[in-house]
Amino acid sequence: MANILNSLSQVRNDTAILSVRDINKTFVEGGQPLQILRGGGFDLHRGEIVALVGQSGSGKSTLLQCVGLLDKPTSGSILLDGTPVHKMDDEMRTMVRRKKIGFVYQRHNLLSDFTALENVMLPMLANNIGADAATARAMRLMRATGVVHRISHLPGQMSGGEQQRTAVARALANDPEILLADEPTGSLDPAHAVAVFDMLLEMVRKNKMAMLFVTHDMTLAERADRKITIKDGFVV
Repeated sequence: MANILNSLSQVRNDTAILSVRDINKTFVEGGQPLQILRGGGFDLHRGEIVALVGQSGSGKSTLLQCVGLLDKPTSGSILLDGTPVHKMDDEMRTMVRRKKIGFVYQRHNLLSDFTALENVMLPMLANNIGADAATARAMRLMRATGVVHRISHLPGQMSGGEQQRTAVARALANDPEILLADEPTGSLDPAHAVAVFDMLLEMVRKNKMAMLFVTHDMTLAERADRKITIKDGFVV
């Protein structure tokens, strides 16, 4: 495991951090195959922000789940820093995901029984980072995302925008190289959506991460470096 993680870090800056090729994903419903992803692919480079667009049901979220190592493609390849992560077993994919990938969901997915600070700390604790170091980094991230005044609040005591800002801080907790976001402002009103998206772009640029985000909002998509389109399950 250590050798794999080390190899994922020893790459040139001009190398695509994420490469997807001929990706297919088929589910079985009612005994019948349902093909969601039908092929195609893309590269994502370090420091690049890419929007993933397409009609509802086209397979955007499924693609994000596969490249985020939360699910396996039925066929095709996913390379992270040149390493074929789609072939890894569940334990190895979990280890790589924890160290390399951050997620921001449409609905913040904060744990309701934990404070905002604890929610941000949890990914670090899962990576065996000590409590003191996790607390210090969580505080820095919450200060950077503008929610440090909410550290002791439960999610239900925070506004939608504050919850999503906390979710962004949580996604950055383990200093990921890739940030994946699935409609990160979809549950917010327009004013809060713009503010959260501005903050998200600022954090990604500042930390020189790569970001792939799903959106239906073409105004947001236009702010990306480029767009990838899924049409009828095919990644263009």
